[in-house]
Amino acid sequence: MDFLIGIWDFFAEYILKQAPMMIGFLVLLGSLLLKRKWYDCLASTLKAIIGMLILGAGSSGLVTTFRPILAGLRERFNLAAVVIDPYYGQNAVTEGLEQTFGVAFSYAMTLLLIAFIVNILLVRLNKWTKCRALFTTGHVQVQQAATAFWLVLFAMPFLAKEGNTILMLIVMSVLLGAYWAVGSNLTIKPMQELTNGAGFCIAHQQMFGIRLNYWLAEKFFSKDGKPRGRKVGEMEMPGFFSIFNDNMVCTAILMVVFFGIIMGIIGKEYFVTQGVIAADYNFLYYTFTTSLNFAVYLAILQLGVRTFVTELTTSFQGIADKLLPASIPGVDCAVCYGFGDSNAVTFGFLAGLTGQIVAILGLLVFKSPVIIICGFVPVFFDNATIGLVANEKGGMKACIVLTFLSGIVQVLGSAFIAGLVGLAPFGGYLGMWDWATVWPAITVVIKYLGWIGLGIVTLVLLALPQLEYRKDPKGYFLITEDYSAYKKYKGIDDGDEEEDWSEFA
Repeated sequence: MDFLIGIWDFFAEYILKQAPMMIGFLVLLGSLLLKRKWYDCLASTLKAIIGMLILGAGSSGLVTTFRPILAGLRERFNLAAVVIDPYYGQNAVTEGLEQTFGVAFSYAMTLLLIAFIVNILLVRLNKWTKCRALFTTGHVQVQQAATAFWLVLFAMPFLAKEGNTILMLIVMSVLLGAYWAVGSNLTIKPMQELTNGAGFCIAHQQMFGIRLNYWLAEKFFSKDGKPRGRKVGEMEMPGFFSIFNDNMVCTAILMVVFFGIIMGIIGKEYFVTQGVIAADYNFLYYTFTTSLNFAVYLAILQLGVRTFVTELTTSFQGIADKLLPASIPGVDCAVCYGFGDSNAVTFGFLAGLTGQIVAILGLLVFKSPVIIICGFVPVFFDNATIGLVANEKGGMKACIVLTFLSGIVQVLGSAFIAGLVGLAPFGGYLGMWDWATVWPAITVVIKYLGWIGLGIVTLVLLALPQLEYRKDPKGYFLITEDYSAYKKYKGIDDGDEEEDWSEFA
């Protein structure tokens, strides 16, 4: 018995509580269940662990670079600055989870695994649940598991007490697994229409946002199923728009502009008195290189995530394929950028960025205690995806108006929830559409209604596929099983019969 207890103590201390080893363990488990060769199992496990260690290096560099600026804002103006970006958000949770709630970050990775199993079960039982989509975007699962972990602990802090670990993981897993299954399920119709039946949906950070803006574009910007005005693709774009296609360049520009302004407001004197730079050091050069370092550490974070997520996703997807041969995969939102009007991606990004800037100025004018700093991932991927869907359904006006509003929502919603739940002092929040709207609402409901609130939220999530099914029982599953037959059933004649993407499903 002592031997078994010793094994469990070792596992709990050096695997369960150590995020790199926990991810490596999950990948090893998935690889073994897939009956891969021993050397493939070893390679995948090592890559997963190394990827998490790279992620840790990027996080450490980010914290070291960002901390003097945050401290300057707090000390001089009593403000908390928050970068809305999933990597900054994940880093904030990693840094603050143990000291705020006394819970190891590795539990968030355990949550990821159990929530994914909940997603599998909901899809496996789709005869009753009506859930058709499996969330397979690994890096997004990591980010969301971390943020959901924090939000639920804030709403139900008693779960963090010793002895409540199993209850904590069950509560969180049911909630997050239902969100993954239902959210990705909501994007099936918009994606099938956009891609002419390519056979995938979106498993990302703006799933409810995609469906809501699809409905708004259809409701207010289209007539008889067609856009009232021109689509973005019917206009000629200037060549300089291509600069925004490069993630690293766009991030560098955003960080130089925003952090450059903030550091200029704080002033050189503060950084000199804090011993950050010497009195004779060129402050303009320091501001420029420090701002660029944010892009550097963000790239390191992304490298780490890509390194371990590839292995994690392969293991998860292989298992899911065996269990759910009839499911439709939920993938990264960037997959849909090869469909529709490519310029709508840039229009959506720029309109969303404008909305974010307007909202940030509003926070400054009204002296909000939490100030938001734009991150590239929310402003691009949220608004590019929403813009693409809105343009397809409602044309250029829908693309511009709805993504502009999306940018405002991202900033205001993130400022509210980051300040409310205590993430603002750690400098980051996930900040994407669903996490600036849906999850703040979920958090508030659970916080003030407790177990009743949790039950209401879960029931509402699980009711959404049922309501959609009841509106169109015949077409609900037909749209994923045979899109050509679905179009005939709906009487859709879009003139694109030759562009049938269903073979890539």
